[in-house]
Amino acid sequence: MDKQTVFHMDQENYLPVFARYQVVLETGEGPYVYDNEGKKYIDFLGGIAVNVLGHAHPKLVKAVADQAGKIIHCSNLYYTEEQARLAKTLAALSGLDKVFVGNSGAEANEGAIKLARKYGKTIAADKVEIITAEHSFHGRTLATLTATGQPKYQKGYEPLPGGFKHVPFNDIAALKQSMSDKTCAVMLEPIQGEGGVNIPDPDYFTEVRALCDTYGALLILDEIQTGMGRTGKMFAYEHLGIKPDIVTLAKGLAGGVPIGAFIATDKAAAAFGPGDHGSTFGGNPLACAAANAVLKVIEDEKLLNNAQAMGEYLVTKLNALKGKYPALITAVRGKGLIVGAKLTRPGRDIVNECMKEGAIINCTAGDVLRFVPPLNITKAHVDEVIEILDAALAAV
Repeated sequence: MDKQTVFHMDQENYLPVFARYQVVLETGEGPYVYDNEGKKYIDFLGGIAVNVLGHAHPKLVKAVADQAGKIIHCSNLYYTEEQARLAKTLAALSGLDKVFVGNSGAEANEGAIKLARKYGKTIAADKVEIITAEHSFHGRTLATLTATGQPKYQKGYEPLPGGFKHVPFNDIAALKQSMSDKTCAVMLEPIQGEGGVNIPDPDYFTEVRALCDTYGALLILDEIQTGMGRTGKMFAYEHLGIKPDIVTLAKGLAGGVPIGAFIATDKAAAAFGPGDHGSTFGGNPLACAAANAVLKVIEDEKLLNNAQAMGEYLVTKLNALKGKYPALITAVRGKGLIVGAKLTRPGRDIVNECMKEGAIINCTAGDVLRFVPPLNITKAHVDEVIEILDAALAAV
């Protein structure tokens, strides 16, 4: 089918909620994708931090195919080996205790919010407030977009659910001022992805953890974008010297197969009992088999070390471009393979120019070029993208 036919079908029949680029992607292999006209692109967006193994990794493909030939779905009224294995692995990797598997990041955050509220009510009837950060992003359901500290996502959906407060990110004084005995949880991203790859001060989360302990509130870390090895460790909080009460995951967990999860301490998890939460499709054998395969590949191929090394190399190369184009790039920041280049102007035309030349990147927060490529990229892949970006910067 030619791309104009696809464009027409989509515009006629799909809800107009995406500002799509004029490309029809058809196949992928490693860090590359190909459109339906045969053009090759190097993909440094990775499905927005989803394709941690790149495209069509043979071990992930085999795991999905093998599981599809056994059983794709069964009700959560029954046990499955793949779900049990995944829960055990995630609990061991996180240092937490209990896992729930759903279908998306928004679902994972919804579950965490529900658990925090239920936990708060075991202490006091009015211990229901959840504090999140400005410029955060937690999802697009009504509760998670209310938790999201960006009014543009909330406009038109009022009245929003109550019980949420927003404070500036990386401002411990503002958080302290907002907390009280009514606070049941503080919910933060270790690094704000959609907000512009914002990285907090080194001691910020240590103080957040202490405040949560003081007020008997849970600390929820949204690791939907930063988890699964993205920062060079399996979870970004491992860099921080703290442990959350609940952590949420999605995106890279199954390498592109829809999945989400939240992991909680026994103390927090005890607030839930049978019937308090659920999901028809959550934790199905197919998605769990994919997640188990991804976790095994990350370990076997030492992708945590690679993410750290390639992230450092990418930052070095971007800083060189910053020196070359000081009127365009003002800062480069990141951890592992979540990296942002802050611009002096909107970045969509730069993204368009890169795509025209065969590189897929992203602009978030209006003026931050974001790079979240597969964790198994090489220096040659970084060099390829930097060469295209260099030309794009020169062109604009």
